Amino acid sequence: MTSLTPTPLTDDLVHGALELERTPRGVQPHRLPAWVRRQLPDPQLLMAEAQPSGVRLVLRTRATVVELDAHPTRLAYVGGPARPAGVYELLVDGEVVAGATVDGGDLLLIDPVTGGREVRPGEPGTVAFTGLPDRDKTVELWLPHNELATLVALRTDAPVHPVPTGDRPVWLHHGSSISHGSNATTPTGTWPALAARAAGVDLVNLGFGGSALLDPQTARTMRDTPADLISVKMGINIVNGDTMRLRTFTAAVHGFLDTIRDGHPETPLLVVSPVLCPIHEDTPGPGAFDPSTFGSGTVRFVATGDPAEVPAGRLTLTVVRDELSRIVAQRRQDDPHLAYLDGRELYGTPDAAAHPLPDALHPDAATHRVVGERFARLAFGPGGVLASSR
Repeated sequence: MTSLTPTPLTDDLVHGALELERTPRGVQPHRLPAWVRRQLPDPQLLMAEAQPSGVRLVLRTRATVVELDAHPTRLAYVGGPARPAGVYELLVDGEVVAGATVDGGDLLLIDPVTGGREVRPGEPGTVAFTGLPDRDKTVELWLPHNELATLVALRTDAPVHPVPTGDRPVWLHHGSSISHGSNATTPTGTWPALAARAAGVDLVNLGFGGSALLDPQTARTMRDTPADLISVKMGINIVNGDTMRLRTFTAAVHGFLDTIRDGHPETPLLVVSPVLCPIHEDTPGPGAFDPSTFGSGTVRFVATGDPAEVPAGRLTLTVVRDELSRIVAQRRQDDPHLAYLDGRELYGTPDAAAHPLPDALHPDAATHRVVGERFARLAFGPGGVLASSR
């Protein structure tokens, strides 16, 4: 039997996380630093930032066997369909070669009506990848984008070495659950991961489900994170959370961009408006679960606001896109490295017929691929604002 050697889970092996927390269970990757988690103890944000979308272990090794013990925490909604277990994907020299899930783990059960939460504890499990090519190679183990993954132990049958960052541009992206990867089926199948791999850039994904709310703490985090290319996809959570009116939205957008520019004054910065979402195009939030779908095996969302209140400042996606376009055009007079991309170029009206949103809010796996390929072409391709410093 092949003898496996444990390797400490050190910071230099983990790419895409901003911080590693050592806990009694193991190492917990975080996509927001501890000071933000202390200032914003919102359960939704804390759950989202700890789900390691875009986070991966990156090793240089001759190992033919790689094993990882992990303790997952999975999410489920009372009355909703069972959610698939998160996938751990293994890449060799940039190519996906295998995927596996971890048995066991905790279950976080959320009641969508009351907001109540219950944790049902479980045990850690193991993913094992065998038969890897016996040569020096770069191995990437992408962690699940849709469940927490506390890393317990890493074992291989050959020594491993960290892969320094710096040979590829770092792309720092912030967005909502769509950027986080909702309804994608694999961690490399989220649209930011697809775009990053197509463009040959290193992804730091600050897409947080339900939590792209123009928080100043997120802007400060982006200000302080090294990056060669930056994009911010904003608007959908503001609308479906009904968190702002037009006056406060305008001020918050300017403040968010100002803070990023404090740390990245000339870095290419792309502002992306929401993709098409028919329920919120002309109807304000708040968004809500459609109660008629509970127990049906398919949960859908609805918009519950009143379109008649838009003239008084209530936000829709149409209003948000118009305002973001205006803000970027205004700021470009003093900031030539800033650009705007209408999200409907990534997913628009023609796409809604071919690729309808299964829950009326989030794209499916095939649509993530469409969005990722288009973003790679429009943002990183010839003439794209994020291509300028690559």
